[in-house]
Formats: sequence, structure tokens, C-alpha cells
Amino acid sequence: MPHAKSTDGVRIAYQTQGDGAPLILLAGQANNHHWWDGVRDDFHARHQTITFDYRGTGDSDKPDMPYSTTGFADDAIAVLDDLGIDSADVYGTSMGGRVAQWLAARHPDRVRALVLGCTTPGGRHAIERDSEVRRSLADPDPAAARAALLELMYTPTYLATAPGPFNTLGDPTMPAYARRRHLLASARHDAWDALPDIGVPTLVVHGTDDRFNPAANAALLADRIPGAQLRMIPGARHAYFDEFRTTAGPLVSDFLNSVRP
Repeated sequence: MPHAKSTDGVRIAYQTQGDGAPLILLAGQANNHHWWDGVRDDFHARHQTITFDYRGTGDSDKPDMPYSTTGFADDAIAVLDDLGIDSADVYGTSMGGRVAQWLAARHPDRVRALVLGCTTPGGRHAIERDSEVRRSLADPDPAAARAALLELMYTPTYLATAPGPFNTLGDPTMPAYARRRHLLASARHDAWDALPDIGVPTLVVHGTDDRFNPAANAALLADRIPGAQLRMIPGARHAYFDEFRTTAGPLVSDFLNSVRP
């Protein structure tokens, strides 16, 4: 598996599939590239998809040092550099959407178009999940906490019929210290002041029933980013891109194709 080297010497494992215009897919907190396994084929008609394992996950290095969403964005740039790609479409979901915000704000020449899914601007302007959700995720019983996370990700109807495995519940191989580092990186994200600087075509996507990352954050992002489009997927929870792939995949593809010169 190829690795890129970030500016601080950390080796970042990455993966590519398909041919066409480059599209980098950014996973959620404490997840590796398998987050995208169920849906990345939906983009291969026109795109080469690029994923990578965040530092602390998968086959990337796992240094015990502070992580940040800006640092993850720098790691994404290192991957693009290693591939010799000048600019790419960027699609980030959950914490990956936080990372994507910094990519577009700090590296505008490297981002052709931007999709922000089930994410938040962070900081004091963001809408936080409610106390009931926080308590359920902090349950000392691992099985109960996992069940709570599943129900935040997917609808009961989907869970009743989907066989799994579910690739959106975290990288099981992560060291505990790296999981904590990811949690802090995501919690400390605050791109509010940088959002008006994003000048690339942007689509914001969110499930209407997302309590894990409250759906109200979508409008905040769309209002803050100049010219951004907003699309809400009725009935979807946090993993809208997975459960509602037949809606979300074409929605994102059509947007990316519509802004292509």
C-alpha cells in the first residue's frame, strides 16, 4: 500500500480506485478508509476516488501527539502531492467535512469543488448534540454504547434488514490514545471565521433526522459559505450517504458534474 509523508514526517496510507477526475473522500472521526467501502463505486463512472487512513488509523502511522482537523487537511495535501494531483473534488462527511472545510479555506488552489456532508462549522456557533445523545454514547457498557451509535447512524427500518458489517462505527484496530486524539481534534474544530473565504462551488448535504450531528448545522454552513447549495435528505440519520446511497450518490455526482467546466 502506498504511503505519503506529511510535513511532520508521519506516513499516511492512501488508496485509489477507478479512473477520471480525482475525488478525495474524507471519512468520519476515528475511522479509516473503509468508511467509504459501501459507496465509493457510485462515483467511478466519472471519478478516480482517493481515500486515506487518518493518522492514528488503518495502515498510517499512529503517533501519540496532538491531532487536529487542520493537520488532517495537511495530510490530505500530502496525499495529493504524492499522487501528483494539482486539484481535486473533495467530499467530506462528519469529521471529514470538518477537514474538508480547512482544505477549501486554506488550500483553495487544490480544491475544485466541495461537498460537506453531515458536518458542522464547530466552535460556539455550532449546534451541539443533546444531552441524551451524549449520555447514550458514554454508556459504560460497550454493547449499549455501540447500539446507541448504530441507532444514531441508521434508521430502525434499515437496521432491521441490513446484515452488516457496518463500516461507520470506528476503526477497531485504533489504539485507545489515538481514539482520544481523534475525539479532541473533532471537538476542537472551529472554522467559522474561515468559512466566508471558501470560494469554490459547495454543496452541503445532511439528513433531516440526524441527531448525532444536529441537522441545523447544515443551514449554518450553507449560509456562511458564499453561494453554497443546501440539500436535506428526508428521514436520513447521520450515515445518510450509506443508508440513502441511491439518493445521496446521484445527488453528489450530479452536483460535481454540474460545476465541471
